[in-house]
Amino acid sequence: MVAAHLEQISDAELVVRARDRGDGVALDELLRRHRDTAYRVALRICLNPAEAEDIAQESLVRAWRSLGRFRSDAAFSTWLYRITTNTALKRAGRRTDVVMAELPEPPGPDLDPAGRVVQRERLAVAIAALAALAPQQRACWVLREVEGLSYDELAEVLGLTLAAVKGRLFRARAELTAALARYDQDTPTENTPNEDTPTKDVP
Repeated sequence: MVAAHLEQISDAELVVRARDRGDGVALDELLRRHRDTAYRVALRICLNPAEAEDIAQESLVRAWRSLGRFRSDAAFSTWLYRITTNTALKRAGRRTDVVMAELPEPPGPDLDPAGRVVQRERLAVAIAALAALAPQQRACWVLREVEGLSYDELAEVLGLTLAAVKGRLFRARAELTAALARYDQDTPTENTPNEDTPTKDVP
C-alpha cells in the first residue's frame, strides 16, 4: 500500500525524489497515479482494450527508464502523454472493429429505457466514427476533448505546429459531427410526424 503522505506530494516532487534520489517508493506512486490516464489515452487511440493495456504498460516502462532525461520545466503528465501517444500511434491503424462490450453506459439516469438505447446507439456511432479517423486526428481529438489539453500542449505532445493541430482537430470534429447528424437524421423520434400524426400537432 502506498504511504498516505505520498498521495499529498506533487508530481514534481515525486520526480525529484525518484530521479535524483533513487526513491523507488516515490517512483511507484508517480507511475501508479498516471496508470489509468495512460490506459485511457491508449484505448481511445488504438480502440483495442488488450492492446491498450500493453501500450500503457510499455509507456510507463519507457517513462521509468527515461526519467533521468526528463526536463522538470515540463509537467510530468504532458511528458507521459507524449510517450503514450507516440507508442499508441506506432501501433494504431484505421481500426473499425469497435468492441461494443467496452462501451460505457451512457449518462442520464433519468432517461427512460428507449432514451438510454438511443444514447447508447449514438455513443456507438461516435466511437465508430472515431475509429475511422486517421490515427493522428484521433489522437488530437482524444487529447483535446477527453483529456482537456490546450492547443499548445497538443502541439508539444504531437510534435506539430499549432496550425496543424487546429487543422487535424477541425477535421476530426467535422467527421464526428457528420456521423452523429446522419444517425439523428435516420433515427425517428417520438416527435417525428408519420401517417397517423397530424403535422399541426408536431411542436
